[in-house]
Amino acid sequence: MSFLRVLWGLNHALDRRSKAMDRTLGVTGPQRLAVRLVGLVPGIHPSELAELLCMHPSTLTGIVQRLVDAGFLVREADPDDGRRIRLTLTTAGEAVDRATEGTVEAAVRTVLGSTGAEEVVNASALLHAIRRELEGPDDRTRMSEPKT
Repeated sequence: MSFLRVLWGLNHALDRRSKAMDRTLGVTGPQRLAVRLVGLVPGIHPSELAELLCMHPSTLTGIVQRLVDAGFLVREADPDDGRRIRLTLTTAGEAVDRATEGTVEAAVRTVLGSTGAEEVVNASALLHAIRRELEGPDDRTRMSEPKT
């Protein structure tokens, strides 16, 4: 039970930090991660972003819409295929992309900086295994392992 308590505590801490980020930056943790990835891959297609986030595309649609409505992202027609769209950051989105103070990733970066590489690899493998077990073999929303 102690490990499960740690997982619940981590989930609660992520939720709290996400709400704090929403108050200070105007984006939640998942929205911030989407902004960061669009900043790293300007013009990314939503389906590619969903895969990177290990998220079902329909879940991502709501996140993208909120970011567009808030003025952080724009949807643009793909010049190579007018049926598809690409996502890019606005000036406000670029500011969110650059912000680091008080973010989930800043906390993770701090911990990773004082953790050995083998410990990080082992922890990542354990978390992936838990996720796979939670998703189950028949979960249609199951995504591939994140590319590292």
